[in-house]
Formats: sequence, structure tokens, C-alpha cells
Amino acid sequence: MTPIYAVGDIHGHLDKLDEALERIYADGGANATVVFVGDYIDRGGQSKEVIQRIIDGQTSGKGWITLKGNHDRMFELFMQSPPQHDPHLLLGMDWFNDRIGGIPTLESYGVEIEKGISRTCQVHAQALQCVPETHIAFLKGLKTHYLIHDTLFVHAGIRPEVPLKAQTETDFLWIRQEFHDYQNDHEYMVIHGHTPVKNITHYGNRVNIDGGAAYGRELTPIVIEGAEIFALDQVGRVHLEP
Repeated sequence: MTPIYAVGDIHGHLDKLDEALERIYADGGANATVVFVGDYIDRGGQSKEVIQRIIDGQTSGKGWITLKGNHDRMFELFMQSPPQHDPHLLLGMDWFNDRIGGIPTLESYGVEIEKGISRTCQVHAQALQCVPETHIAFLKGLKTHYLIHDTLFVHAGIRPEVPLKAQTETDFLWIRQEFHDYQNDHEYMVIHGHTPVKNITHYGNRVNIDGGAAYGRELTPIVIEGAEIFALDQVGRVHLEP
């Protein structure tokens, strides 16, 4: 069976993305099938460059599948006219909150933002001038999930014991505890990010591939070949045991 590679939350770190891609190319070649589980932006300082790198790869014909993360949806919503707010954010939170990271994302596009900015309309007008239409189209075109054979790729997870067609975009992008606490097998092996862990972890019914690149840790890709799942570290494949 042809191997499939997956990359977790990048969060605006181009250097980490490039290193992850180099590991994938070394293992599976430059035309390997790669699934990105979303959160390309925020927190790191190179969100624009990360999105452009992925757009360039897709344009060149690489087999890359791009999924939507909750941070990507916040960016997409902000770029609408008028700008929209993600309804799943906690009361009092918005994309410009330091915990979220929208300010460094817009700054990577050359948008000038004062600290403590509340003039959303002024920032939005700048963003419409600075963010390329191709990047907005990229955000709009992101998939919520990707299913191949018995493996399901999503950003955050799924509601347990709920059919795939009944899951909502918010489920795929935001779910945490209900999904994490579920110990039984899902219909699929679920590959996801969204919740940072110190190391990529195989839980038996799911694999969390958000290794915390946003917080200074490595962006370690995985490879799925048949029923086997491996992390791709600096020396090659490391088998992931449940």
C-alpha cells in the first residue's frame, strides 16, 4: 500500500514546515501524498510564507491534501466583508487576543496593527489590501476532513458514535474533551492535531500529531503504511505503539 504522510499544526513556522517536508521527501520522495491537518497560521511570524509554500506545492502538482483548522477558519471569517467572529470562541475572546495569534498573522502580510487595537474596521481594510486573493481562496477551499481506506484525517477530532455525515464543521475544527475521553474504537483510525502534546502520541483509536510547533517544539510528520504508523524524526521512521 502506498504510504500517506501527515503534518500537524504549523502555526506560522516556515522553517519547521520545510524541515518536515525534507523528512517526507527523504522517506517517500518529492511526490509523496501529504495530508496537512490545518492551523497553518497564527502565533508564528511567517503565516503568509507558510500558506504560500503550500499553495506553491499544490500548484506544482504535488499530492497535498489541505484541511481546515480552527485558526484558519478565524482568518477566513475575518477576511469576509464585514469581518465575522468565530462563534465558538469564548466570551470576550477574539482573533486578536494574544492567546490566539491573529496579530502576527496579519503582520506577516504587512498589516500595521497597534497594540491593544480595537479599530477592527481599519485593520480589516488594510487586510483586504494586503492579503492576496489566492490566499483567501486557499482558506475558503480547505476541506473539513479526508477519509481514505480506514483512516480519517481531521483537525481536532469527531463526536464519538456520530456518523461522519452528521458531524459539523465546528466538531471537526474545535472538539476536544468529548473526543479525547472516548476509549472505544471509532469506525476509523483518526489522525488529528489541535491539542498540543509533547510528543506525537498513538492512543489506540486516534493519533495526535500536534507536537507543539507553536511553542518551540518540532513539527514531526508521520507516515501511515497499511496498519503501521511511524513518526519521522531526524533519523527516520520510529514506530508508534498504541
